Amino acid sequence: MARRRPSSPPQHLILDSGAVIALSRQEQRARAFLRRAVELDAEVRVPVVVLAETVRGSQRDAGVNRVLAAVGDTSPLPAEVGRRAGRLLGRTRRSDTIDAIVVAEAIAAGGAVILTGDPDDLSALAAGEPAVSIRAV
Repeated sequence: MARRRPSSPPQHLILDSGAVIALSRQEQRARAFLRRAVELDAEVRVPVVVLAETVRGSQRDAGVNRVLAAVGDTSPLPAEVGRRAGRLLGRTRRSDTIDAIVVAEAIAAGGAVILTGDPDDLSALAAGEPAVSIRAV
């Protein structure tokens, strides 16, 4: 009888606003990251707060809506993610709530790669979190 390998934990790719916008513009680097995530069967998440930064209720939303339709639903924001984001802001003395929520969601997922247009700020928030990896689009 063959030995069964333990299954690896699910992989996660979290898209911030910069990544969603890059994908909506069909930028090759962002598309390559997304393509690789799909190949690895990673769960792709878009935090609901990213919608507030990227959707304006006009025809200009078409590209963003295509990205959202391709990756599926946005992820909800449980209270613990909000609390963790607040603690990250307090620890780093930063004020970008949306970036903190994106990092907090990666931590809550048990680790994730965050695809971002703002790697410096997200890296500062994710410092000390070895399971969170920041990648620039």
